[in-house]
Amino acid sequence: MNEVITIQNLIKDYYLDKQSIHVLKGITLLIQSGEYVALMGPSGSGKSTLMNIIGCLDTATAGEYLLNDKNISTLAEKTLASIRSKEIGFVFQQFNLLPRLSALENVALPLVYAGLDKNKRLEIAKEKLAMVELADRAHHKPNELSGGQSQRVAIARALVNSPSIILADEPTGNLDTTTSHEIMNIFESLNQKGNTIILVTHEEDIAEKAKRIIRLRDGVIESSETTEKSVKVQEEGVFTINKNVSSESEESLI
Repeated sequence: MNEVITIQNLIKDYYLDKQSIHVLKGITLLIQSGEYVALMGPSGSGKSTLMNIIGCLDTATAGEYLLNDKNISTLAEKTLASIRSKEIGFVFQQFNLLPRLSALENVALPLVYAGLDKNKRLEIAKEKLAMVELADRAHHKPNELSGGQSQRVAIARALVNSPSIILADEPTGNLDTTTSHEIMNIFESLNQKGNTIILVTHEEDIAEKAKRIIRLRDGVIESSETTEKSVKVQEEGVFTINKNVSSESEESLI
């Protein structure tokens, strides 16, 4: 497989009242096309900051970040916006659905910015809602949907531009246990179809659904290990990723 994300010695500082706050302190990381990765760590560990940089929502202070061999730090904002639109799908804990729009209209919204005509937008949106088994709720507004249904709409919206990478920030944080596992089954299905999945979670059982868990603490990678899920899939011959690698050994791969 090819590396879709190559990060080397990534540093992110914020400045508050002329004081520098070091959030990421030299992250080195490889994520290959088709991987399913969970980012874990306590509050303040830097996982959400790393996710934002991977998603081109923020930029690093120093270091190198290559996305599909593009050096993100050298790109103009217009180009970054295009990458966010075409190559990355975002799923958030709060769903971020527009309350006055139906599920179908929420899913179709990113296609407005892509310049597609209305009929084509709605056609694609219907296909994506069907993928998450929510075609029968297409004309319901967010206040008429359960939390799990709202998150399915958010996933369909993330898929509407057919991105290769899905970034999910605490996607089950507002859901009960049963619904959480249903949502995670959707991510697993997407990964089996070839999408690279990267999710942030505090929940160990949710992280175990991924095939690799990267643990951050105090702005550095503490460990990177494959999961039992990965071992099982490798044995079945469906998917193969690198064996266990620590943050130190990942650095040697670049």
